[in-house]
Amino acid sequence: MSDKNQTPEKEQNENKKNVGRRDVIKSLATVPVLGAFAYGVYKKKQYDRLLSNSITNEVGMSYEEPAATPPSDVNGKPLRVGLIGYGIRGKMLAKALGFAHPTMVDEWKKGAMTNKDDKRYEEFLQQENLGIQITAVCDIFNTYERMCAEAGANVNREGTGGNMGPMPAIYKNYQELCAAPEVDAIVIAAPDHWHGPMTIEAAKNGKHVYCEKPMTWTVEETYEVRKAVKKSGITFQLGHQGRQTDSYQKAKEAIEKGVLGPINLVEVTTNRNTPNGAWVYPIHEDANPRTIDWEQFIGPAPWHEFSLERFFRWRCWWDYSTGLSGDLLTHEYDAVNQIMNVGIPESAMSTGGIYFYKDGRTVPDVLHTVFEFPKQDLSLVYSATLSSQHQRGKVVMGHDAWMELGQTLTINADVQSTKYADKIKKGIIDPELPIYSYIPGRKNVDAVTSATEKYFAGRGLLYTYRGGKRVDTTHLHMKEWVDCIRSGEEPSCNIDQGFEEAITAHMGTLSYKHNKKVFWDAENEKIIV
Repeated sequence: MSDKNQTPEKEQNENKKNVGRRDVIKSLATVPVLGAFAYGVYKKKQYDRLLSNSITNEVGMSYEEPAATPPSDVNGKPLRVGLIGYGIRGKMLAKALGFAHPTMVDEWKKGAMTNKDDKRYEEFLQQENLGIQITAVCDIFNTYERMCAEAGANVNREGTGGNMGPMPAIYKNYQELCAAPEVDAIVIAAPDHWHGPMTIEAAKNGKHVYCEKPMTWTVEETYEVRKAVKKSGITFQLGHQGRQTDSYQKAKEAIEKGVLGPINLVEVTTNRNTPNGAWVYPIHEDANPRTIDWEQFIGPAPWHEFSLERFFRWRCWWDYSTGLSGDLLTHEYDAVNQIMNVGIPESAMSTGGIYFYKDGRTVPDVLHTVFEFPKQDLSLVYSATLSSQHQRGKVVMGHDAWMELGQTLTINADVQSTKYADKIKKGIIDPELPIYSYIPGRKNVDAVTSATEKYFAGRGLLYTYRGGKRVDTTHLHMKEWVDCIRSGEEPSCNIDQGFEEAITAHMGTLSYKHNKKVFWDAENEKIIV
């Protein structure tokens, strides 16, 4: 008889002994030779199942994917949206709202015909109708201006020659669009140096704002944007679509449950090795001084003579860009802030330089930044290069376990763990193998092809899974914004989260530019250089 006072763990250990290796071998002697292999496999699977259950119970994490997102309320009047900017990111934001240029739809259709794993067209058609109408557009490049308007009119999501809806109004400057009576909300996808002024102008006119990251180009703008948004009461969402990635939500759960133990170091990285990855984008054949409003592009930036390189590759110059800190570190920081609520660091120290792309750029192509959070006993390290594709990932290191985070999530026990020491000693937990693995949509094949797309997909920034289906994270993030406009609730990456992101990125940039450690005066809300 079994001991009634036996603990569940002891009873489980006894069960493991009953199906241990010796018992399997002993049992094989009593069965026919032909059945020995099958019987052995059965016993091994039973043994592995007990081990797996023991580890799962220890971690306390589920493997369930999030349910399908509730549909938006589209029964009332449509939300009237104005789009500012239709470059690389602007096209993706419009598509996430349900509006794509007919030539993009043609491309997706062609891709689906030649590759059965290319689901872009299918997923676009399945994308939820958010109950919005594109009523106004603005872009300072004539070709993009026209394409943006045509995308806004493509209400039926058709290819070339399809039935189009009414054309949105075209505005030649963002001030007029922000003041337009037919606009309720504005999407900003302009270069970095315009994010602040455009957000402030929209807020002054009572327009809700979805602004691409980073939130601001300068430190001063950061305070002004926060003040304008809070004073106006508009719904503001910063474009960190990683807020919708299910693996990030699982990571947050793991940290809250103490699976990793005390966490003192987080490492996040950027590794790219293509011209596109280094912002050396193609130059459109239609672009010239007659089709681009160069003076309006310059705006608050220092004056420079007309340059196609600067117009299309503006991320390479501090005159318009926030560099690696604003463009790519912000994604990594926001992921960490989302799962650990770290807030603004007390200090930042950056090093790096222009070591590979000797093309006249002023922003570095290699950058390393250390952020310190002494009150949380934590260091956050960011390391980036634009000349190597060797992926190093995003790693959260705890005393008892470490976690690697991206589109998927894996957790391994630390070989010197205190929490898992007994199970490691007994061989129940192998530090070389994950104690928890979350791989959403594991049956789906990734159809993205470009190196840049794979970079973002691997970080969970292109798509996630809801109700077993692959969904565009940007669509989910914009849907959240639209739903919050209607409900009056706060979105996940609101102005307070945006303020923390902007200040943190500016600290990294200022440290690099001044070649010294910079500090955050939390009491006076001031960066000390």
